[in-house]
Amino acid sequence: MLIDDSGAPRLITVSAGMRFVQVVHETSRGERNGDEQVLASDVELADTVLKQTKGLMFRESLPEDYAMLFEFDEPPRWTPEILANLRSIHMLFVKIPLDVLWVLDGEVRQASTLSPWTGLGLARADTVIELPAGVADGVEVGDTVRIDDEGS
Repeated sequence: MLIDDSGAPRLITVSAGMRFVQVVHETSRGERNGDEQVLASDVELADTVLKQTKGLMFRESLPEDYAMLFEFDEPPRWTPEILANLRSIHMLFVKIPLDVLWVLDGEVRQASTLSPWTGLGLARADTVIELPAGVADGVEVGDTVRIDDEGS
C-alpha cells in the first residue's frame, strides 16, 4: 500500500516513456467509500504485441509501486458476444506471484492473486493490470480503478 505517515494516499506520478501514468483504486463500499489509494506509480505499458506476449515472464522481483498495464481496443464487430472483451492471463515462466485486476469501463470485474508458474485467470476487461502480490489487497469486484494519464 502506498500511504504516507498521516495515513493519506500518497499520490506520486512518474514518467512511463512520454506518458505520466499511475494506477489509482477508489473504494466503493462502507465508510471508506470514495477513499483513493495509489496502487502503482511505476507503470510499464504493455503497448506492443511483444510486450503483451512476454508480460512479466522471467522477472525475479518487482518494486512494490510497480504495475504492468495492458490496454485493449474494442473487439471487432464480428466478434461473438460471448468472446467480446474476454482476457486471459497465464503464469507460465512468471517466477513471482501477482495480483491481477481485470477492469471494464473503470470497474473491477475480477481481482485475483495468481501463483507463479501455474496460475490462470480469465475475465472480461478492456484493461488488465498486473501488480506485485499483496498490493491489490482490499480491491474488490465493483470498485473503481482508474489510470491517471497526463501525457496523452
